[in-house]
Amino acid sequence: MNFWEMDEWLDFVEVERKSKTRVYAVMSKNSRDILGQVKWYPAWRHYCFFPTLATETVHSDRCLMSISRFITKLNEDHKKKTA
Repeated sequence: MNFWEMDEWLDFVEVERKSKTRVYAVMSKNSRDILGQVKWYPAWRHYCFFPTLATETVHSDRCLMSISRFITKLNEDHKKKTA
């Protein structure tokens, strides 16, 4: 696994490399559980968060802000590469 970015509560781990986009697992630092994935959503032409469906996940405002910051950075970087 390739760690792309870490914050206080979450790890964002690159799990797949596609030709133009990447897929990242969002992992809890505390429990090491996978909360979901951040990946490209073609219908919206943006990276988006896809929560894990196998288990119930709970997200605090801090957790959601961390995921949001990560997705915002990915979308900005992607836009720069394709401009």
